[in-house]
Amino acid sequence: MDKYIFDESNGLWYERQGDYYIPCLTLPPEEEQSIGLWGQRHLRYIKEHRKALYTNLQLSGKLNSYLADIDQQAQDWLETIIQQMAQAQGVTEALKATNQMAWVDRMNNIRVSAMEIVGKELIYA
Repeated sequence: MDKYIFDESNGLWYERQGDYYIPCLTLPPEEEQSIGLWGQRHLRYIKEHRKALYTNLQLSGKLNSYLADIDQQAQDWLETIIQQMAQAQGVTEALKATNQMAWVDRMNNIRVSAMEIVGKELIYA
């Protein structure tokens, strides 16, 4: 018996393991993209809570591009929220020039609030 056989009806190669022929299946190649903090958090979330989505993305070869897209969306949204909240609360460069500690305090509060919003609305939803 041959170690490998090719089935022309479905175009698959099969490998003999013991008494059975098992299809030689591989995942499609996936483009490597850098994934930042938000993408890694979302990956952890879908691995634990959305297993079907995680498996589908992994088997289709779209997991990295999906996570990179989520990461980019989250980063863009975070920057937008920070700018809008700073403008609404009157945190300006003039405040930074006159009272640096107050500016740092307010910006840290704004950044933390914006990170919570992005996490709740996009990453863990």
